[in-house]
Amino acid sequence: MKTCIRILPLLAALAGITGVVADERPEDFAVQVPLTVKGEGPWYRLELPLALHVTARHADLRDLRLFNAEGEALAYALTLGAAQSSEKRREMAVKWFPLRGEASTTAAPSIRVQRSTSGTLVEVTPDEPTTSQQVLRGWLLDASALDAPLHRLQLDWSADGEGFQRFSIEASDDLQHWRSWGDGQIARLSFADERIDQRDIELPGLKARYLRLLWLAPQQAPALTAARLTSIDSETTPAPLAWLIARPTSSKPGEYTWELPLALPLERLRIDLPQANTLVPVSFSSRREGKLEWQPLTRGLLYRLPQDGKEVLQNEVELYGTPVQQLRLQVDPRGGGLGTSEPQLQVAMRSTQVVFLARGSAPYQLALGKAGLQSTALPLTTLIPGYEPARLAQLAEAVVPTEIPAVAAGASAEAPQSSGDWKRFGLWAVLLAGVGMLGAMAWSLLRKPVRRD
Repeated sequence: MKTCIRILPLLAALAGITGVVADERPEDFAVQVPLTVKGEGPWYRLELPLALHVTARHADLRDLRLFNAEGEALAYALTLGAAQSSEKRREMAVKWFPLRGEASTTAAPSIRVQRSTSGTLVEVTPDEPTTSQQVLRGWLLDASALDAPLHRLQLDWSADGEGFQRFSIEASDDLQHWRSWGDGQIARLSFADERIDQRDIELPGLKARYLRLLWLAPQQAPALTAARLTSIDSETTPAPLAWLIARPTSSKPGEYTWELPLALPLERLRIDLPQANTLVPVSFSSRREGKLEWQPLTRGLLYRLPQDGKEVLQNEVELYGTPVQQLRLQVDPRGGGLGTSEPQLQVAMRSTQVVFLARGSAPYQLALGKAGLQSTALPLTTLIPGYEPARLAQLAEAVVPTEIPAVAAGASAEAPQSSGDWKRFGLWAVLLAGVGMLGAMAWSLLRKPVRRD
């Protein structure tokens, strides 16, 4: 029994031979594409064209590799294109108008306003004649020129207004209905030739045409000398898509089929509508390779119609990342069909970005199309220490040639597979021979009589 226990580690070590992969070379892959780098590295970002993606053996790109001029493999990461958010910040000086009212009341002063055709305030006057009991209650700010959410208010006031002043903030679009935006506070303190100013007030990031500031202690309301508003308009750019023209496989009146090289997670389909005044209800279905039954995928209405003197085109259908390899389009004949010619189909999926660390000499190569490989991609946070999402768009770029070869010169789709096969078979032969030899040794030792003292 002890002999068997000693043999088990040897078996485990020998089994580890199957995990040893021979050195990979660019010529072992069916497709090798040179890369052109732009900008300062050492990290580069490549938008992988879908036409190159489909030359891989697996949709998840586990057989993708990058090499330098010396043939050494490079560290890389894969990431899907994501939606990008951008901010447009604008700071603008605005008009302000005094609001006067009775000091003995807490109600907001009633006013009469005069506005231009664009809604800009021209004049603001009290609704009642000014009396000696009226005091400055607050200020009305005209923000009608800013058509974006308001995030900050900056005030300045006369030098004699020191101390802390608190006020309420209200917003309106019509000067009739007001909604509360909370409270604000400004401060100015002077001591020993030093001065501290607090002039900025944070706003809730909402839209409004007018703001009303009412001081909680009207007798301390300062005389404003400037008012500025900061607006921020956020825009979100959808995730970028990579497009590919699908290869038709068969067609008959009202029904067309296409097949993709791989089962890809498609986000969108686009059908060419060459004829004007086209209106076609359609349905799409899909199936995986080797399957007989078609599975319903989605329905849609495609059209190319005139409207208000312009042509309106709707020729796309969303799929939301559904894996598709074989696709069928069925046209409802009640719409008149798509014409006599076979329709052209384009498919799109979220673009894949390859980020790699350039090491060694250029030119660098991207290689695809070798069976039996596992992914060697690293997480972005490992490839780029201290990585932050905003940094991705700032990386230097790498690009592939405009024309992507189906098979690189000097390599074939079958040669890499056969090259890898004999190496894999050799490893298995060594493993089996070793296991057989160790098994014979164990059997021999077990049959040996045990000597008793």
